[in-house]
Amino acid sequence: MSVNKELETGMIAVIGTLNFIINIAWFLIIASAIFSWLYAFNVINVNNQAINMIGRSLYQLTEPLYRPIRRILPNMGGVDLSPLVVLVILYFLQLFLNTTIAPALLGVD
Repeated sequence: MSVNKELETGMIAVIGTLNFIINIAWFLIIASAIFSWLYAFNVINVNNQAINMIGRSLYQLTEPLYRPIRRILPNMGGVDLSPLVVLVILYFLQLFLNTTIAPALLGVD
């Protein structure tokens, strides 16, 4: 296998892994938003230890993404728009990765 082919294979693996990480983050943000709605409307039993553990885990995974956005966004009362902003940023990053960076690295015209 030539050096260029090995480099191209490596770049495909890196781009695929980055896409996978963005997709996981997207899923976690959606799950966190749904969980927070269920929690806010008392649909789920917050005294259940398993539910509480899931909620804490989702919070700890998503809060580092939300915190910088919350500092910038104005207070909207009880509405938190930071998950929506993070999803838009992730969408932009994935689109930029797939339409600009990947073709440039792989030499696709």
